[in-house]
Amino acid sequence: MTTDAARARYDAALAIARAAGETALGFFDARDRLVIEQKSGAQDLVSQADREVELLIRARIAEAFPEDGVIGEEHDPVPSRSGYVWVVDPIDGTSPFLNGQPNWCVSIGIRGPEGLAAGVIEAPVLRETYAALAGAGATLNGRPLRVDPAATLASANIGFGATQKTPAAEAAAFVRGLYDEGGVLFRNGSGALMLAYVAAGRLAGYYDPGLNAWDCYAGLLLVREAGGVAEYLGSDDMLTGGLLYSGNPAVVADLRRLGEASRRG
Repeated sequence: MTTDAARARYDAALAIARAAGETALGFFDARDRLVIEQKSGAQDLVSQADREVELLIRARIAEAFPEDGVIGEEHDPVPSRSGYVWVVDPIDGTSPFLNGQPNWCVSIGIRGPEGLAAGVIEAPVLRETYAALAGAGATLNGRPLRVDPAATLASANIGFGATQKTPAAEAAAFVRGLYDEGGVLFRNGSGALMLAYVAAGRLAGYYDPGLNAWDCYAGLLLVREAGGVAEYLGSDDMLTGGLLYSGNPAVVADLRRLGEASRRG
């Protein structure tokens, strides 16, 4: 059931994501002047844009809901005194962003006392706003979304989110298993967008062997509210990532089977 508290935060998240997207787009258009730092690997990057967009989001949240907590990729967590926590990735797809590709987004998920309450994914270059409110469905630019109930591993592309942190043998085993069953891999560098694409029926499913909460909380709700399944095995405190499977029930079962086989070696 949708509560007034969840609805108020959903409405605010839409406005905040839009403002954050506009700010990020300004950085995107001037990306050749950004200072870039490497985190855990050559493709795990952070820039001034990531940090400043997250600060904007945090400031807007603090102004509207000062008792709410915040967990974001680039700054320290803020504890919640209201039971609501905003889970934020200011630019999901930093590598595509810095390389001039359009496949990046602002991702804002909100967890309330009863679980995921709202989620917004704003893709400024693509001019797409994905939004979900628990119990009220999921939309793309205001149009209802629905996961394809007839999709299979072989009927549409499968998103795969392995990064350099995934052992090469494990990633290769999953890809081989997928192709052996007639599937085709899709990857765009943004876990949030790949979840949104599952909700929109653009992908049959998405598997990630290690995704963070800020990458996926908004997308999890999108898929579920679009009638699909989104299983996430990250920690309850949202600070440690985990496995993710999404799609319709049959696709998720197949992805789980292929993922388990790849991890066994």
